[in-house]
Amino acid sequence: MHRPFRLIVLAALVPCLVICKVLPTTAADSSANDNARILAGIEPRADSPLAGLTREAGWRQHARSFDAAWESLETRQLSKIRIWSAKNITRHQQTMLYMFSGPDFLYADVFFPNATTYVLSGLEPVGGIPDVSRLRRGSLSGALAHIRSSLASVMSYSFFITKHMKGQLRSGELTGTLPLLYVFLARSGKTIGEVTLVTLDKDGIELPARETLSMGAPSGVKIAFAGSDGKPRTLYYFSTDLSDGGVSNTGFLKFCERLGAADNFIKSASYLLHSANFSKVRNFLLAQSATVLQDDSGIPVHYFTTSGQWGLRPFGHYVGPISIFAGRYQSQLSNIFRRARPIDFGVGYRWRLRESNLLLAEKTE
Repeated sequence: MHRPFRLIVLAALVPCLVICKVLPTTAADSSANDNARILAGIEPRADSPLAGLTREAGWRQHARSFDAAWESLETRQLSKIRIWSAKNITRHQQTMLYMFSGPDFLYADVFFPNATTYVLSGLEPVGGIPDVSRLRRGSLSGALAHIRSSLASVMSYSFFITKHMKGQLRSGELTGTLPLLYVFLARSGKTIGEVTLVTLDKDGIELPARETLSMGAPSGVKIAFAGSDGKPRTLYYFSTDLSDGGVSNTGFLKFCERLGAADNFIKSASYLLHSANFSKVRNFLLAQSATVLQDDSGIPVHYFTTSGQWGLRPFGHYVGPISIFAGRYQSQLSNIFRRARPIDFGVGYRWRLRESNLLLAEKTE
């Protein structure tokens, strides 16, 4: 490891400083799955070294709370989305991309259950690989309460509140997106295999996180998992800047391009794809996607209608953006939604039942 003084000198002399991170980068076998189940309030395997934690009052209260919350979410949202998705998303790709997602594997999985590779991305940090056996004595209850607090908005409204996430994912005993990804995987009935911290070089080649990297390289995690069908699947999450200036300096889009044609999901994305500063990601999605499912915070509708390459199917009600994004109203989208089919669940910033909208864009050429 470099001495602090030497680091300061190098940083001053070399603008594109090359750094080396020494991290515990892999969790394998049953340890990751046991940790995920503990965090999700689900009993681990009987012979797990973590099984004793389930006797703690704080864990039992956490399990009861999550059982009730997930039962409500299943009835109100997830079961209805599964039915809708099976009926309407019939051209399945192996790859599913979900940019500006944060750790929201929950909705990636329920809308696109047939994907074998999921790639999520956002500014939220990955964090270290969770290991509840290393928590300070007596701190488990507080760590679990912090997880419940971090998930409150997505379970109530279907999206994470960005300004809250900035603080929540950087504080507490378990930091970053990984604990939340663990919870979503476990509660979605997945079995986690190997978990590896990864990064990308400028050409989009996946590398272990311990490799030497240029400043600004995406930090990520690769999770091998299986559903109830036993079919192997992979989830990636990358913490990376998706603006034009940020994404130009990384290999993230090259990595995604190598995965081939994809289904794309955009929800509660702060209307960033309406901005000229996110043109590279927007153009990539339009070129790479076979299907785009989005609410109105995604790609402006005129990019679909002017190309002649897309069939559009509207669902729900378009009543315009919430007040803080009032300038992003789309009159053309309003006209399209005059013939929209209803949906019986809420999604996006307009999460109330009769205000939510989804646009399913399918490439025709």
